[in-house]
Amino acid sequence: MIPFELLEPRSLREAVALLDAGEPSVRPVAGGTAIMLMMKLGVLRPARLVSLRAVEKRYSDITIGADGDLHIGAMATLTALERSPVVRKEIPVIFQALKTLSNVRVRNVATVGGHLAHADPHMDLPPVLIALGARVAIVDQKGERTMPLEQLHRGYLETTLKRGELIAEVIVPKQGARRAVYVKCTTRSADDWPALGVAVVLEMNGDTVRDARIVVSAATDIPTRLANAENALRGSRPDDVTLARVGEAGAAEAGVIGDTHGSAVYKRELLRVYVARAIRAALANQ
Repeated sequence: MIPFELLEPRSLREAVALLDAGEPSVRPVAGGTAIMLMMKLGVLRPARLVSLRAVEKRYSDITIGADGDLHIGAMATLTALERSPVVRKEIPVIFQALKTLSNVRVRNVATVGGHLAHADPHMDLPPVLIALGARVAIVDQKGERTMPLEQLHRGYLETTLKRGELIAEVIVPKQGARRAVYVKCTTRSADDWPALGVAVVLEMNGDTVRDARIVVSAATDIPTRLANAENALRGSRPDDVTLARVGEAGAAEAGVIGDTHGSAVYKRELLRVYVARAIRAALANQ
């Protein structure tokens, strides 16, 4: 790696100021699991890194807010999220998804904010959080703004964050009576990068699907909601014919891309099968 300057501010506001100092190559670093690898490979050559490890401890908290939503500090590690009794009780689909998210060494270091900001389409949490209706709180020197998580990712390793902006926390509505599941298909071990990830969240009225959110990742360059598939599922009492139709709708509308985990043709077929499979799994979660 080329030499770089490492700064360690004591507050998030100070970190934001350092990021907005006019140096185009400055980058924030949280857990460092992705950025350090990119630097070793020569893909990224920052002149300065701004470490977020020493910012206020509240940005590592995982709590239920006065609004009843789950508030996850951006500096909370994936292990802290996995072990949180609040998460396990209120949003069990997150706990289930973390079981096969990379390995324990990565989860011990990687942070929720970094996981989202890295914007690799193979990440496991973004589709789950988007399907749940999560929002992100973003800070800069002028203040704070909140936006739906599904608006964060712009392209491969690219977000809509502006220079000098950082993710402060993630706000997730409680799962409640909603039925939710995340399934993924990997080409090697269960904790490998997925060739396809599918998150499904269903609101039921008896045997009828009142509302549905279906989000795919890894087969697309950003986590993508399948609006046509959702519409095909809403108002139905799902049977094999309905689920086949929903899978076809999802496969037809998704902008599928190929990579080392599978060709676009292969991934489109996976999507057709796994959307229906994920819905069945969600329906079984009562």
